[in-house]
Amino acid sequence: MSFLQALLPVFLSLLAFEPPPPSPVYDGWERSSFYIPVRDGTRLAVDLFRPTHGGKAVTDPLPVVWTAHRYRRAVVEKGKLYTLPDDMPWMGTLIRNGYVAAAVDVRGSGASFGTFQGMFTRQETQDSYDVTEWLAAQPWSNGKVGMFGGSYLAITQYMAASLAPPHLVAIFPHVGMTDHYALHWHGGIFHHLIEGWSSRIKKIDIETPAPPVDGPEGEALLRQALAEHRGNLDMAAFARGLPFRDSVDPKTGVRPWLEWSPITYRKDIERSGVAIYHLAGWFDRYVRDQLVLYRNLGNQQRIAIGPWSHVQDHEFDFAAEHLRFYDHWLKGKHNPKWNEEPVRYYVMGDGWRTARQWPLPEEKRTPYYLASKGRLTPEAPGRKGRDTWTVDYSASVSPAPRWSTEPTWPEDLSTNDAKGITYTTPPLPATVEVTGHPVVRLWVSADVPDADFFVYLEEVDSKGASRYVTEGALRASNRATHDPGYDYFGLPWHRSFEADTVPLPKGEPVELAFDLFPTSNLFEAGHRIRVTITGADRANATTPEQTPPPRIVLHRETGRASHIVLPIIPRR
Repeated sequence: MSFLQALLPVFLSLLAFEPPPPSPVYDGWERSSFYIPVRDGTRLAVDLFRPTHGGKAVTDPLPVVWTAHRYRRAVVEKGKLYTLPDDMPWMGTLIRNGYVAAAVDVRGSGASFGTFQGMFTRQETQDSYDVTEWLAAQPWSNGKVGMFGGSYLAITQYMAASLAPPHLVAIFPHVGMTDHYALHWHGGIFHHLIEGWSSRIKKIDIETPAPPVDGPEGEALLRQALAEHRGNLDMAAFARGLPFRDSVDPKTGVRPWLEWSPITYRKDIERSGVAIYHLAGWFDRYVRDQLVLYRNLGNQQRIAIGPWSHVQDHEFDFAAEHLRFYDHWLKGKHNPKWNEEPVRYYVMGDGWRTARQWPLPEEKRTPYYLASKGRLTPEAPGRKGRDTWTVDYSASVSPAPRWSTEPTWPEDLSTNDAKGITYTTPPLPATVEVTGHPVVRLWVSADVPDADFFVYLEEVDSKGASRYVTEGALRASNRATHDPGYDYFGLPWHRSFEADTVPLPKGEPVELAFDLFPTSNLFEAGHRIRVTITGADRANATTPEQTPPPRIVLHRETGRASHIVLPIIPRR
């Protein structure tokens, strides 16, 4: 074990916003499963976990924490039942420290009745309101309710807060989307993630559902619920058919990317007054979303960003952080450190840090220009300069840290680099920290009316291996920028309405401005910074193929200086 590894637990304890929590006061929990009716009469299946003392469930009113689950509140594998504390081991610590916990199958899933009509619909959100208020009214509840969970289970928390259930006090969303359009049509380009998700959901909604609720009628009720699930929406086909942020579902008249996105309800979330602990990952597809929502809310809130993809969570003590957070807001154990350094983030290559605000006030936004002979330099370009390349549709980042549902990682991007065009700095004479939101501004022209652009920020080591840091993408016809109506850190924002689509004028240079996913990376001395541009990402996105493939001209001259702006943090 290295010296730094040995010190890691010390660093983590210093960064926590309170000393370690007390020892558990209860010896276990009792599980029961039943149905909760919501306002339209639909019955939702719930697993309830109440703390026990001497093997018996306690009757004292306690805070309740729950999750609206899309992936089954419990599962049976090889004859064994796995429930919430098995899936989230830290939950056992929470229950033993005096919390009632619940997992509820959202309508159309698990053992719940109803049909799934889309992700984060207003109906599903009303269900969360009803469940929250039902839990708060029970005799074993003290009337204070919190929510928890990651991914889908995080987004339902933001949406629940938008309706301000009177007894919802605190939420802890982990890797949660807030802009629905950007999930499916990132940069105006359809990404495949939803297709694998939809296939999985169809299987677990009908073929391998959650177990029935308790009681002699449980099996019969499950069969009835599964019959209703057969009417569930195919989310992948639905998403493919709605390519613009203002696209309207012809069946319902809903504009789903606006009406099903938490960012649309940011003012409602703020008015709810709920306390929020946002938890994000630098390699997750939702990290920008959570930072934007954090920036635009006046709630009592914190945010932590770790070195994770969507399905990773190492180097974070879930039990301790949830317990401290809920103890403060649901039990009234005042934490004087709550408002100190509310931003906690991990610098790849350097470890955890804290800050009072985001973006970091000390950042220096520094342009690096795309120059001749594949150079990336802080020096502005001369009067003339351009590079030409032909789109290679086989370009692909696979495995993809940001667009995969598995904890996979590309070891070296050199193969993908060779299928595009790259610009690289000389070896760095000293370390360079990039923490914040990179922005690329490309001046391009082409012989076709449209093309896709994928940009990767990479770190090249002394042996020439190129490591993924972050990425961004934009369809050229989607290049128009607008004011989003909220604070987007001054970054270029694309409204992506159907009326905003503008084809490329043949042979005429235009500027494409877009941000990459935020990052925090320490580029080592002796390593190099690289920017790679490709015209496709076959493993993760759908780029319409043209024959012959388009020839792209990238301009790098005075007045048309293609560059990337990096948020450089001065050496400490």
